[in-house]
Amino acid sequence: MDNSPEAVLEKYWGFKQFKGSQKTLINAALNGEDVLGLLPTGGGKSICFQVPAMMREGICIVISPLIALIQNQVEGLKNLGIKAIGLTGGLRKEEVGVLLDNCRYGNYKFLYLSPERLSQERVQQRIAQMTVNLLVVDEAHCISQWGHDFRPAYLTCNTLRTLQPTVPMMALTATATSRVAKDIIEKLELINPLIQKDSFSRKNIAFKVILEEDKKYRLRQYCAAIKSSGIVYVRTRRLAEEISGHLAEHKISATFYHGGIPQKEKKEKLEKWVKNEVKIMVATNAFGMGIDKPDVSLVLHYQIPDCIENYFQEAGRAGRNGDSANAILITNDNDKEQVKNQFLSTLPDVAFVKLVYKKLSNYFQIAYGELNTETHQLNFNDFCAIYKLNTLLAYNALNILDRNSVISLTTAFSRKSTIQFIVDKDTLFDYLKKNTSISEIIRTILRTYGGIFEHEISVNTILLSKKLQVSEQKVLRVLERISEDGLISYKGKHNDLEISFLVPREDDLTINKFAGSLKEQNALKTYHVHQMLTYIDNRRTCRSIQLLQYFGEKTTHPCGLCDVCLGDENGQDLSKRVQKDILTILNSNPASSRTMQTSLNVESEIILAVLKELLEDGKIKLNSKNQYTV
Repeated sequence: MDNSPEAVLEKYWGFKQFKGSQKTLINAALNGEDVLGLLPTGGGKSICFQVPAMMREGICIVISPLIALIQNQVEGLKNLGIKAIGLTGGLRKEEVGVLLDNCRYGNYKFLYLSPERLSQERVQQRIAQMTVNLLVVDEAHCISQWGHDFRPAYLTCNTLRTLQPTVPMMALTATATSRVAKDIIEKLELINPLIQKDSFSRKNIAFKVILEEDKKYRLRQYCAAIKSSGIVYVRTRRLAEEISGHLAEHKISATFYHGGIPQKEKKEKLEKWVKNEVKIMVATNAFGMGIDKPDVSLVLHYQIPDCIENYFQEAGRAGRNGDSANAILITNDNDKEQVKNQFLSTLPDVAFVKLVYKKLSNYFQIAYGELNTETHQLNFNDFCAIYKLNTLLAYNALNILDRNSVISLTTAFSRKSTIQFIVDKDTLFDYLKKNTSISEIIRTILRTYGGIFEHEISVNTILLSKKLQVSEQKVLRVLERISEDGLISYKGKHNDLEISFLVPREDDLTINKFAGSLKEQNALKTYHVHQMLTYIDNRRTCRSIQLLQYFGEKTTHPCGLCDVCLGDENGQDLSKRVQKDILTILNSNPASSRTMQTSLNVESEIILAVLKELLEDGKIKLNSKNQYTV
């Protein structure tokens, strides 16, 4: 029986040949070599370890960063008839034991787990007893503090070396600079690894940066034009829901996806999109790794990502079937200021982290030198109000303390009180007339939060209490009352943080241990944002060349598809061609700028610049209907 890599590939996955460097990585693993594979998004990283694992006795251990990604991979393998287990959250201690026993005695081929699960002593003991054929660290850039998605828990991945010292290790990533690649090798202690990097070039994707004030108009234009499937990326849950609703209002099939949606609903939304029952998925970056839909012809970023790595990985979800696709970023000057404010002005420096740590210790009355092991309930808004702390800076500071194992935070930290009015305005005003004692609180909510009739809005009850000069408890009681009266949909969580102290209180000495690393991380985040903005502003160099050079790939061959390349199409001045096309249209009928833009499929700033030039030259004029005519 043929047990070659090609035979295994065809038997389970139905492909007759490998692509890119897949075969090279597979052969290295079969020869017992350590491997660092740098493959682009859509480059088929999973095949690189799944094929050799199927060819050898024993089980393959895979470290993966996201529960959703683990579930996706395990389900995919099971559908192929391959026995796989994922150690995800919500499992009881005895269930974990049973699953690990199955890995050891049940002829399973794959065990997927998170780095946090790997750090558990019981799990380590069982892995040491297994017959393992390959160790895999997926999304390996997460181990590097120079990477865009550094996760300290990934630093435990080199424990696999101690547990299974003779087994080869494969590290895989789609977004690593040369500095990150070097860090991966060092942190995982890879031994004389084969370093294989495929070109990150995606020749079928047209990368475009569109400058547009009316972003929703351009969004509708692009989403309506595609015939297959698309993704629109935004940064907030609220905007995901808002943009999805906006598209639906304009008869464009869309739904939304973000981290606040129940798991069952996420699965339903994903299935509808995968089956093309819904055309556009509007999502935060929670809709990320593991999304492998081949016919995505449009990935549109409605807001600026925080780094090129995230942008490139998300954009790379387009065109996986090899067909032509667009990766479009719609932006304007206001967006650029917002991204600076969101990602740079909220980076806590060492002094601020020290301040927050001291205030937190004082808040819970922990003495210097004391280690308090209790789990504390914290009202985050109250904490920030008492000590007059900027909430975003304080949020980031607490996360820094958590990442550096000074404190432990629960995931409930990010939850907030949300409300949405579910009655019409006439009904609400009738209610206000009859309930004058609480009308001022309701009116203040309406004045403070726009869009509260259309969407769920996060409300800051501390801020409201200050504006109204009443206690926060009174605000909460009013919210509960009007919820019971059927005016609003209300989700409230006020002790929104559980916190445990992991080390004795030593104030500055506690923070000084990682102060240098914090400064470097802040500098790195600043660099990432500036590189993203530089990419947006550079309208001289081909987009693909810019992206490839960022990842250390030297190329001088323009893609011919991006907005920069199309600005000098085959040496012909684009504005002259557009001028000729506009005059051809107007010689038949008057038309608006938007009509011409749709007809010519040219960016609005180019259309408007040409129209301005034609008006100044007296070649065209505006009629009474605000249309252009010759």
